[in-house]
Amino acid sequence: MGAAAAELRVVSSRLLRRLRVARAGLEITPSQAVVLSRLGSEGAMSVAELARAERVRPQSMRTTLGALEARGLVERAAHPTDQRQVLISLSARGRGVLREAHEAKEDWLATAIATKLSAAEQDSLIAAIPLLARLVED
Repeated sequence: MGAAAAELRVVSSRLLRRLRVARAGLEITPSQAVVLSRLGSEGAMSVAELARAERVRPQSMRTTLGALEARGLVERAAHPTDQRQVLISLSARGRGVLREAHEAKEDWLATAIATKLSAAEQDSLIAAIPLLARLVED
């Protein structure tokens, strides 16, 4: 199993790299993309919550959020129960950029699957998706 695990790690790393390149035209850094994605899937969060979720210092998260805010991709709002905090959420523009990033990655992947794999290989890949999903479940 060790050799298979090593090969899967290498292939999955290369796949992730290719997917990052597919969204490169959007001019967002990997850390910015992760924050946009988290806000898109989980909704508004405080700076501290985002920092904990991404395992970074709050100061680092503030820097990332500052760059996103300067581009109009996130918005700040007062926290409903703690006036010392603010909640960060995606702006309409941020939702659009996130959608474009997802579409760019999915378009690249769909094209690669359709052009590089035979019909039988495509079926095998589709059958493996639930297995891969189980590997990353918490």
